[in-house]
Amino acid sequence: MGRGVKLLILLAAFFVLTGSLVILAALPHLVTGTVINRHVDFEVVYHPREWGLEVKPLSLLTDDGYELAAWELEVQEPKAVVIFLGGLEHPPVSAFWGHARALAEHGFASLLIEMRSHGASAGEQVYLGYMEHYDLLAGIQYIQENLGDVPLVAFGADLGGVVAINGAGLYSELDGVISIGAFSSWPDLFRDNLYFSGTPLLVAMLEKPFVQLYTLVKFGWKNRGLYPQQQAANLAGRPALLMHSTDDPLVSVLNLERITLSLGPGAKVETWFREGDEHLVTKDFLYPENDSEYLQRVLGWLKNNFN
Repeated sequence: MGRGVKLLILLAAFFVLTGSLVILAALPHLVTGTVINRHVDFEVVYHPREWGLEVKPLSLLTDDGYELAAWELEVQEPKAVVIFLGGLEHPPVSAFWGHARALAEHGFASLLIEMRSHGASAGEQVYLGYMEHYDLLAGIQYIQENLGDVPLVAFGADLGGVVAINGAGLYSELDGVISIGAFSSWPDLFRDNLYFSGTPLLVAMLEKPFVQLYTLVKFGWKNRGLYPQQQAANLAGRPALLMHSTDDPLVSVLNLERITLSLGPGAKVETWFREGDEHLVTKDFLYPENDSEYLQRVLGWLKNNFN
């Protein structure tokens, strides 16, 4: 092989390698940017009157300056107040009215919070769980100021589940957590979805450090540990109910398995891996009473821990 041919091969290899690195580095910005650099407007929102509920509309202000839409369903002498948080794109928090009604019948009050940059709340940037814990904190502060010392449970689905777990890791005022379909971290979810969409495993694995770098630059060094796999270790002895479908097509069940691996000694965490591919676990999210197995799982957990 001549020197010229060897040089051409080396140059080709260099350009292929360099081009591959550029693509790997650019992909998190291109893909994640389209997901988070916006305000999320839900196609369908739900009114509490559809469930026969009269609620109190609220406006909450976070410590970092976001005005949030929220709604309170009051109960006389509540056993606990459940703070509901919706998903990144689905469900809106208003889809939890059926849950709120079912829980109210058993003595649990509810506070539904529309997270920043969603629906009627202010903001043009979704933070993937790295900053939305301030939204949960605003709900905690409101309840403490108005209801005093009552047990508090964060209940979130999808991104809301991420925020509920992160919030429990940060705020000792939370007494319990329920999550549905939470991802262990955004880089984990990004890698998983690359692989399950047909990308070779090696490429998907190589992509994860670039996603981690993107989130580090985007959300800051001080927030680098704000993801469920890290924060679940801070639950200590507080109870949690973590639910996931075994064939979830949006957030692989591997995410819940990773979260449970980080639990420390004395963790009081119950997991439910439900057979099926429903991202929100229940077969009827709007009317959970139509899925008795699911509703009894949630109510049973609440009654066991906050009765």
